[in-house]
Amino acid sequence: MKLWGGRFSKNTDSEVNDFNSSIRFDGRMYAQDIRGSIAHAEMLGKCGVISAEDSALLVKTLGELLDDIENGKVEFMTDAEDIHMNIETLLIQRIGDVGRRLHTGRSRNDQVALDIKMYLLDEEKELSAYLRDLLSCLLDMAEEHIDTIMPGYTHLQKAQPITFAHHLMAYFEMFKRDALRLADWKERTNTMPLGSGALAGTTYPFDRLYVADRLGFNSITLNSLDGVSDRDHIMELASVLSIMMVHLSRFCEELIIWNSNEFQFVEMDDACSTGSSIMPQKKNPDVAELIRGKSGRVFGDLMSILTTMKGLPLAYNKDMQEDKECIFDAVDTLKLCIPVFTKMIRTMKVNKEVMEKGAKGGFTNATDAADYLVKKGMPFRTAHEVVGKMVAYALDNGKSLDEFTMEEFKACSDIIEEDIYHAIDLKTCVNDRKIIGGPAKEAVEYSIGIGKEWFKTL
Repeated sequence: MKLWGGRFSKNTDSEVNDFNSSIRFDGRMYAQDIRGSIAHAEMLGKCGVISAEDSALLVKTLGELLDDIENGKVEFMTDAEDIHMNIETLLIQRIGDVGRRLHTGRSRNDQVALDIKMYLLDEEKELSAYLRDLLSCLLDMAEEHIDTIMPGYTHLQKAQPITFAHHLMAYFEMFKRDALRLADWKERTNTMPLGSGALAGTTYPFDRLYVADRLGFNSITLNSLDGVSDRDHIMELASVLSIMMVHLSRFCEELIIWNSNEFQFVEMDDACSTGSSIMPQKKNPDVAELIRGKSGRVFGDLMSILTTMKGLPLAYNKDMQEDKECIFDAVDTLKLCIPVFTKMIRTMKVNKEVMEKGAKGGFTNATDAADYLVKKGMPFRTAHEVVGKMVAYALDNGKSLDEFTMEEFKACSDIIEEDIYHAIDLKTCVNDRKIIGGPAKEAVEYSIGIGKEWFKTL
């Protein structure tokens, strides 16, 4: 007989029971369920709802049950539906009627709302640790490549010279925002819903603040309807993780391109690459490709929870059981992707000479040539046109701007002097852009310093 079966005259059909059961995926929340039940049992005794002796026995037995689960001595039951009913059934098997007192004043609705919040808050700690390692790796690599010149791109066309450090710090800023979003999510999620009951609270004299304090929550929810039906924290986390996957995928796309024979900017370490079953020469960037591919499943997880929640009336509906598989998958995917991504970029070889050679092609110093003319007094639009004609001439004659003779420069504009060669040198092009946020060595060192100071606050 089900623990809720008093109203029913028939047993649940076996197929319906299997369909209804969630233990196959929510079993992972056993520790959070037991921690929540321990705090609830302590509060029941503290408030005099049950005897101090019964409260103590419940706490003791729940602790023993947790140890047994973690030591592989417990097998969950499908016919007990979910982790909550499994724990309660096991408790009753061990201590009889005292175990039946645990659920006093509590509903599975507020119980699952508590468990999923606790579980995701625990997972956030691991995600944040992986993210900190990635951010630290990017700072280290940026310092190492502060003088490594490479082409910057727009439309995947060479645009202006930058440094690899500057490029890496762009991703540092992206992942920094991800870390801040996680922190914001944690702050909003850290409210304790237990005590909301099924939807209308309880008549028992519960001390919700005591339970919140015991479980490490910052505050309690203030509306029982919202307490049991809120899944904003799941939708928000799925959104945060989706944005994080966008950033990982964008970086992976670049690494895949850079790792190609056509670019050769980087080479993946053998330990982070795979070969071909038929082509013996191949060394494939499978880690980057898989992360790029896995972004799609995380986006799907976000769409899944958004679609599930969009039409649900207050308060709890069984549809909400579908919230767990999608967010568990999103979290698991990020926990898989971030550390292997960090290892991949930490171990890859950066071909500095090839990067610099790439920056010398494609007229990446054309903007600096125009700026040179502007500083000589020419209006920018006129300078833009003059340099455009220079590029057209260079293309026709198979040379770069720095290969022009002074006579060729003078043919374009008589205000050009010998100092143009310095102005359009790649190092000058990079290091004259000293504005905060720019690619100059001192500007990037400044941003790295700011990043390090911020990193200490994590």
